[in-house]
Amino acid sequence: MFDSKATDAQPVSARAEATRPLHAPSDHPKILPAKVGVLLANLGTPDNYDYWSMRRYLNEFLSDKRVIDYSPWVWQPLLQLIILTKRPFSSGEAYKSIWNHEAGESPLMTITKSQTAKIRAELEKTYGDDVVVDFCMRYGTPSTRSKVRELAEKGCRKIVFFPLYPQYAGATTATANDQFFRALMDEKWQPPVRTVPAYFDRPSYIKALAGSVTRAYDEMEEKPDILVCSYHGVPQRYLTEGDPYHCQCQKTTRLLKEELGWDDDKITTTFQSRFGPEEWLKPYTVEEVARLAEQGKRKIAVIAPAFSADCIETLEEINEEIRESFEEAGGEKFTYIPCLNDDGAHVEALAEVISENLKGWLR
Repeated sequence: MFDSKATDAQPVSARAEATRPLHAPSDHPKILPAKVGVLLANLGTPDNYDYWSMRRYLNEFLSDKRVIDYSPWVWQPLLQLIILTKRPFSSGEAYKSIWNHEAGESPLMTITKSQTAKIRAELEKTYGDDVVVDFCMRYGTPSTRSKVRELAEKGCRKIVFFPLYPQYAGATTATANDQFFRALMDEKWQPPVRTVPAYFDRPSYIKALAGSVTRAYDEMEEKPDILVCSYHGVPQRYLTEGDPYHCQCQKTTRLLKEELGWDDDKITTTFQSRFGPEEWLKPYTVEEVARLAEQGKRKIAVIAPAFSADCIETLEEINEEIRESFEEAGGEKFTYIPCLNDDGAHVEALAEVISENLKGWLR
């Protein structure tokens, strides 16, 4: 329930209807009982894989200066006249190959909906109806702005904003936070907010990650020679400019190795999804898996610890393009270990993070 010392709300049931404050004039707007909103945020997804849906999505994504920080005078003509005339076709085909046709949405959308429902159920055990849990996407729908408005309309006088990225990066966590703060600028009654920091080194997250690896390995007759931890890449210069992403990825791999009790030669860190001409964090996954095959590592497993949910970068890039690179170099057995998605241990870990960030607001 709400701590009466931590809120201006009247002590009424969370299920109560909107009421006027005591001693307010008859024309005063009614006010809903105060609640706390929890807004989960993921990267985003196109509404469909047709050309125009893809173009709208890619335009929003690739116009974000946190993602592509080149001068707009140089970048926008290139983006609008060249990239967005061709890339929607190839990206659309990639999305089509993994699309959840039954639900009419991308796997990321399906998984995020399930994560949200399970986290909501987990938090209800402790907080009942005092917490409203929802999700938004940084790009595409549902937008951050629309969900902040919905939470306000449901009486959320405080909001915990949770970007679902285990490791912090300017191109992921920071841009999600940027969009959240922009949405708050539209609110007449702006709520106090908290943004959730990276959780890459939390024991519960590492245990959930290790559990997924152990289960996958237990199902194999022949164990992989090495586990490749493939993280989404960023330009190399971001590291020298102060972005902690590279270090947090390396630490995630180390903590996972220690939790599994493995030697150094059984696990490695790589980076995928390179875009543009400049150098990105190395080694590149697509090249490294080929090198491993050529060195005699004929059986490998790949996991993507930077993604909280399977998406185009894991289901298509890893499980198709990177797999192909490994097999063409002589690799024989390629296993992709899915993201944690809506796994019970993952849901519990995320709910644990949220509960910590609710301290002082709810009891």
